[in-house]
Amino acid sequence: MLLHLEQVLSTEAVAQCRRVLEGEAWVDGRITAGAQSALAKHNLQVPQDAPAARELGELILTALGRHPQFVSAALPLKVYPPLFNRYDVGMGFGAHVDNAIRFAGAQPYRTDVSATLFLSDPDDYDGGELVVEDAYGEHAVKLPAGDMIIYPATSLHRVEAVTRGSRWAAFFWVQSMVRADAQRSLLYDLDGAIQATAAKLGQSDPAAISLTGAYNNLLRMWSEV
Repeated sequence: MLLHLEQVLSTEAVAQCRRVLEGEAWVDGRITAGAQSALAKHNLQVPQDAPAARELGELILTALGRHPQFVSAALPLKVYPPLFNRYDVGMGFGAHVDNAIRFAGAQPYRTDVSATLFLSDPDDYDGGELVVEDAYGEHAVKLPAGDMIIYPATSLHRVEAVTRGSRWAAFFWVQSMVRADAQRSLLYDLDGAIQATAAKLGQSDPAAISLTGAYNNLLRMWSEV
């Protein structure tokens, strides 16, 4: 499931991120790449243990917890501490698949869902599209600052070279309570149907109750907690 989440961060929160990041020392992005990805990766990152990265990461995690669409789609069990990257002119990231397991210190995370939260507006740069491949072809993504894209971490994806300006973003992974993307997609659709039914007929309507029961029984069957 490839899903665009709008206004994960407010305009004010994006501006705060930009102010903090402007004062940081950016380093070679290959420090967090696997052996294969390092060959294709050309960008800059804020060191993962930098105080600014931890501060802004907490801001993003708090915002995610308040975003019902993210919770419904990702069904997060654990969210990897957000990282921050930057693509200047000539920088890009060739086709790759994210590592299956990431470590934050000694804590392992299975990467079920990949996420990119845009911190630059599309007018600020040319190129820099995130291109995600799935069974239906390639999808080029370039979102307003504060918006986020999530997609299965199993997807082949790349970032096109920037030809003007600079593209800044936060990126991270989610270990979901439900490992399989097809099952998460079904639960997301069912949750949407529950909300629509409840809004039209009321929470106590038998149809809403039946759908909610089916949702919870599927989640109980498929979840790993």
